Amino acid sequence: MKRFWIVFVSISLLACAPVEEPADLVLMGGRIVTMDDSYPEATALAARDGLLLAVGTDREVDNFIGESTEVIDLGGALAVPGLIEGHAHFLSLGRAQMQLDLNGVADFDEIVAMVETAVAEAEPGQWILGRGWHQETWASTPEPTVSGLPYHDKLSAVSPDNPVFLGHASGHAAMVNALALEIAGIDRRTPDPPGGEIVRDGRGRAIGILRETADSLVGSLIDREWDEATVRRMVELASQKSLAHGITSFQDAGSSFRLIELLAEMAEAGELDLRLWIMLGENNESLATGLPGYEVYRRGGGYLTVGGIKRYADGALGAHGAWLLEPYSDLPESVGLNVMPLEELREAAQLAAEHELQLCIHAIGDKANRVTLDIFEEVITARADGHQLRWRIEHAQHLDPDDIPRFAELGVIAAMQPIHCTSDGPWVPARLGEDRARTGAYVWRDLIDSGAVIAAGTDAPVEPVDTMPDYHAAVTRLMKNGEYFYPEQSMTRMEALRARTLDAAFAAFEEDVKGTLEPGKYADITVLSKDILQIPAEEIPDTHVLYTIVGGKVKYRAE
Repeated sequence: MKRFWIVFVSISLLACAPVEEPADLVLMGGRIVTMDDSYPEATALAARDGLLLAVGTDREVDNFIGESTEVIDLGGALAVPGLIEGHAHFLSLGRAQMQLDLNGVADFDEIVAMVETAVAEAEPGQWILGRGWHQETWASTPEPTVSGLPYHDKLSAVSPDNPVFLGHASGHAAMVNALALEIAGIDRRTPDPPGGEIVRDGRGRAIGILRETADSLVGSLIDREWDEATVRRMVELASQKSLAHGITSFQDAGSSFRLIELLAEMAEAGELDLRLWIMLGENNESLATGLPGYEVYRRGGGYLTVGGIKRYADGALGAHGAWLLEPYSDLPESVGLNVMPLEELREAAQLAAEHELQLCIHAIGDKANRVTLDIFEEVITARADGHQLRWRIEHAQHLDPDDIPRFAELGVIAAMQPIHCTSDGPWVPARLGEDRARTGAYVWRDLIDSGAVIAAGTDAPVEPVDTMPDYHAAVTRLMKNGEYFYPEQSMTRMEALRARTLDAAFAAFEEDVKGTLEPGKYADITVLSKDILQIPAEEIPDTHVLYTIVGGKVKYRAE
């Protein structure tokens, strides 16, 4: 694998000697948790030219202060290595802020009202876009319905001249109106695409819900409208939101060659405010053509890295798209969907191995995780360095207990999102049944105890990119209804912080430059208003970010 190489500077050599070049930035008077076992805590640090220069006591670091040094008195606040978003969707996070926010809507009628308002402000023919609805959170079930999902009729009535595309909170389904169905050419005769479903009623009528790959029948028509100005605006909005929550690095779960090239240009021009590590979302044919000679692996001084290939084994649990070994408890006629042929996943594995990229496969259901581990094992056991590939399973939400030890045995990273556990927890037992939920759903403790590495994230915009509720979910598993989702599977506070720092860096082959506060590494730092390692658990969600520092520069400062 391609790796960074850096030169470390020892504080023992510098702290007591005159400094020829002062630091650009000094933090003092805080509790600095370094995540470095050789020097776990400090009170001060210094940075110059984007790298950490020294970590130690206030007295030791005082020597690095010059006339031009920016000095920040932490006032006892907690500073930790810059938080890493271990799995989310960068441009989609920006895009979500440019459309209707359907998170937390009370019911389908509220969605209809929001669309009606948007139509009144739009030009005829303009797309009405939104994201975030989830039928399991509605206060009432709409009528008529197919498996709790509404017909498009009310939606179509308020938007006859505007096509509508409203993404499910999971990102694995969409709600559309009659005009959108017409534009896409979807009617009674349209077959389901491989790995997807056009939800229909008993008479064969499309109700306006498109599951899994079927949503691209409409969604692809919208994506073609993106231009450079729109993408740049998405980047701006996603960056602002991420930095405000202490995120200094963002692991993006799938982008195209075209978008990566634009992001690389921005990185080289110094126009990215946080570091991006990106998975390629191109299909196998495109990768086979485009990867030979492809050199956009790292550009812009560490602000953009192409590190992986993204693929999907199944869909989402909330949309009954997760692929299960046994049928859903609340939909016994279904075991979910395998959204990509296994041969396609095997081809992706060969491409990843050939081009020294990590393979990152979305797998939520227990069958999806098993077949993914099987595919990984085929390659890993055939290579002398197989256990060092650090291939990843994105989500790993529901596992058969027999497959839990295989993560550590194969060196597979579990890229998981703690907030999914507490957000989905109230309805997961209904989907899986009590026994499967207890023994296999979000089993962080079992994975860690078996030796597996967990990289934590939020899956934004599926969930808010807010790091503190996510951290709180990891250490408590407390749901909004006041109940705990099998709390015996919780992480410790240090484990949860490690999953957001050093282990997340390890999951991207970046532990040499990120994840700990050590001299020579990137000066990426997050400063928090409360000590999340010591305060009562109920105070964690109210903790906010005071400073987000990337490359020794303050990119966010609380007002």
